[in-house]
Amino acid sequence: MSGSDARAPQVHMLRIVRGEPSDEDLAALIAALAALANAAAAEPPAQRSAWADPTYQLRPFLHPGPDAWRNSALPHSGAGSGH
Repeated sequence: MSGSDARAPQVHMLRIVRGEPSDEDLAALIAALAALANAAAAEPPAQRSAWADPTYQLRPFLHPGPDAWRNSALPHSGAGSGH
């Protein structure tokens, strides 16, 4: 196999459904999409600090029983901890 016989089938990743953009418009669109894809892949996901975690402000699960009213006022270690 040589030349055009060895070509792989083309996969279309972008389809224009309305209008007739110029070659310059398509080039600008493809460059912008490639830049966004590279920027998204390069950034690691942001880690939320436990200090700023809003779930810490939620009330923990309270279980009925002896001294349950007293335990409701104790500091807790996060939402739903049951401690």
